[in-house]
Amino acid sequence: MRCVRVYRSLSEKDFIAHHDGKQLIRSSSSSAINVRAVRRSRSQNEFFAKRSIAVEELYESIGWPEMLIFAEIVTENKLNELINEGGELLKILSYVGGSTGK
Repeated sequence: MRCVRVYRSLSEKDFIAHHDGKQLIRSSSSSAINVRAVRRSRSQNEFFAKRSIAVEELYESIGWPEMLIFAEIVTENKLNELINEGGELLKILSYVGGSTGK
């Protein structure tokens, strides 16, 4: 939900802000849905395939706020917590993927 708040705070008149914000929404919602799909895996191969997609989307979800900072659209202190949370989720998802016995 934080990603939605970030998007809503961006100016619709600024093309880059609007574009990057939409990408943030797409990737963050996709990573959340793919994490749910991982939990429903029927085999080890399916588990790792779905986890890989979730990890890829999560990497992208971390990248879009960084782009907003690099483009000087949003200050770093406003997005640091979001980026750090994404990094923590990535660590968890990577750990889960490496430690399951599915």
